[in-house]
Amino acid sequence: MIDLIVLKYVFWISLFIIIYSIIGYPIVLYIIVQIKRLIKGKREFDEKTLLTSRVSLVIPCYNEASILPMKIENSLQLDYPKELMDIVIVADGSTDNTPEVVELYKRKGHNITLFHNNIRAGKSAAINRVINEINTPITICTDANTILNDQSIKEIVRQFLDPKVGCVCGEKRVKQEEGDLASSGEGAYWKYESFLKKLDSELTSVMGGAGELIAFRTELYPQIPHKMILDDFFISMKILMKGFRVAYEPKAYASEDSSASVREEMKRKIRISAGGFQIIFTLLPLLNIFKYGWVTFQYVSHRVLRWLFVPFALPVIYIISLYLSLTDHFLYAILFAGQTLMYSIAVTVHLVKKYWTPSKLMMLPYYYAMMNYCAILGFWRFLLGNQSSVWEKAIRK
Repeated sequence: MIDLIVLKYVFWISLFIIIYSIIGYPIVLYIIVQIKRLIKGKREFDEKTLLTSRVSLVIPCYNEASILPMKIENSLQLDYPKELMDIVIVADGSTDNTPEVVELYKRKGHNITLFHNNIRAGKSAAINRVINEINTPITICTDANTILNDQSIKEIVRQFLDPKVGCVCGEKRVKQEEGDLASSGEGAYWKYESFLKKLDSELTSVMGGAGELIAFRTELYPQIPHKMILDDFFISMKILMKGFRVAYEPKAYASEDSSASVREEMKRKIRISAGGFQIIFTLLPLLNIFKYGWVTFQYVSHRVLRWLFVPFALPVIYIISLYLSLTDHFLYAILFAGQTLMYSIAVTVHLVKKYWTPSKLMMLPYYYAMMNYCAILGFWRFLLGNQSSVWEKAIRK
């Protein structure tokens, strides 16, 4: 009898964590933000304010000469005074013709600086190496395979008019193709994330930036530890821990193609999950709610529960509901059947995806199951310590 009581407690606590992390937290966050708006109003910026801050646009890349002209052209077309923007390309370890591509643009008179050596130590090591060479108050990092909207720099710089803002995160947008599993799942996930980031930012701060487009006050840059996987997340959260806000600017966005296949998307998710576990144990002080208050509440609700608990809570409630359903507990039999249906849909989609395009409704259990499966594999990789900080990019369309 005692064992059954314990199992029931474990089941309902685990189920609560899962539901709260997916649906409950967004609802609670939305309500709190609405109350805050009623009391303090919404932050507004004067769109006519003259922006005069100098910025450095840093583009880390590795053997991406084939797409670098596209990225450089996009950077040159951004609506920001050319005399106020330095373009910095960091191509450490690249063995292709990246230097020649950059030199071609420099001959045309464009303000582009290339940092290149023969050692490939990863994106974080490359940024660590060049940050001391940056002489602008604002540094903006963006991936080589992304396209920025023309107003992105202006919108980011406008956020820095608030002296309390130490870091600004742009929005990531994934180009979606009709009937494509990888782009549909990834695109839907980032729409959900963007919604949460807007609310997180309005309450206090964004809970972690994305490397596709992230900016920070150069003087606040924290040296990234060796073997740190999620460098962008680390930068933003360390600046937050220094007492500055991490703002979200959806009007500045980076667009990129989706992963070429579900397999490539899984490879990316496993790496991110390993980095998520690494971050949690690296930033343990953030769990001190007496010091960080609302930030700790947001960090635990948005990140810690999703990364550390949910992937393991899912199999736990499945096994417990099976056991309890065998002891004549009708409610648990229904819950077990519901979970079995969801997993059956996920497996079916996985098996037939090459031959048939499933509906968006069927994609939800598939993508969610895939994400949490990757999280468990990422945890195992984190424990083994064999996840390199050198980014092996997922192949994209």
